[in-house]
Amino acid sequence: MAKEIYLTGITTTGTPHIGNYVGAIRPAVASSKDQSRRNFYFLADYHSLAKAEDPDRIHRSSLEVAAAWLACGLDTENAVFYRQSDIPEIMELTWILTSMTAKGLMNRAHSYKAVVQANEESGSKDPDKGIMMALYNYPILMAADILMFKANKVPVGRDQQQHMEMTRDIAQRFNHHYGDILVLPEAEIGEHTAVLSGLDGRKMSKSYNNTIPLFADEKRLRKLIMKIKTNSLEPGEPKETEGSTLYEIYKAFATPEEVAEVEGRYADGIAWGEMKQLLFEYINDHIRPSREEYDRLIADPAIVERELLKGAERARELSVPYLGEIRNAIGIRSLG
Repeated sequence: MAKEIYLTGITTTGTPHIGNYVGAIRPAVASSKDQSRRNFYFLADYHSLAKAEDPDRIHRSSLEVAAAWLACGLDTENAVFYRQSDIPEIMELTWILTSMTAKGLMNRAHSYKAVVQANEESGSKDPDKGIMMALYNYPILMAADILMFKANKVPVGRDQQQHMEMTRDIAQRFNHHYGDILVLPEAEIGEHTAVLSGLDGRKMSKSYNNTIPLFADEKRLRKLIMKIKTNSLEPGEPKETEGSTLYEIYKAFATPEEVAEVEGRYADGIAWGEMKQLLFEYINDHIRPSREEYDRLIADPAIVERELLKGAERARELSVPYLGEIRNAIGIRSLG
């Protein structure tokens, strides 16, 4: 029986932070070692063009993200790790899929509708003001990413569920017209995906500028953790773990026994400064080996490049012949 294919896209905008690690990198690294399935992980660098226009930042972010996943232990022997832009078949399939995608379907995309709504609320006469076709066609490129590799399962958050539904709609319409060629993927919704709070208590996000970079050096890591927002309770006063960003982050890294011990110290009134120092030391010890590997990879990008090209070569063993099948089905084939 053929192994199921799992496919995960990795955004390449911004420096990875500890929220990315807990919510995405750590579980993906564990899955990459699973011999019972085929795992594909790709850097979605073309997607980043819809969100960023600084070429140097896009380039740097691709390096930082790839290095972070490798440093954390992604198994690139078992899993396929590649860069979207190294697979030309994806862009060709994107164009092919546009011929089977209704404009009305794209009009319903949440990302597009959100910008239209913002324009209308601001009083703009043009509801499409500032909207590039990259944003509008984003779901089609995402569909091509998934369909190109016959993915059976795609782990996504609830906010990405609509894209999966659109991918299935596009694939079904294609298959109805050309025959059962494309594999209909299923969304694997992460019900218990960890989400960490940031320095100000809101969700940790680059948009809020409240993140803790995963591989910040010791001095900066400590400085950022000391900035985490707390309440005004004094040392010795019992404290609640609920709503405590310090506790939440500690719990995401520590063992159940260690968490229970800290819960006792909260009840005993641990000082916030003491808890911040404890959290810093724990995270610093936890990430130190990976940080050393990350620094090594950043200093020698050629190592990262080789890994990505090796992954692209393996990925194209599937994408090249599969696109040949698709081309044949739509009538783009040899005349002789």
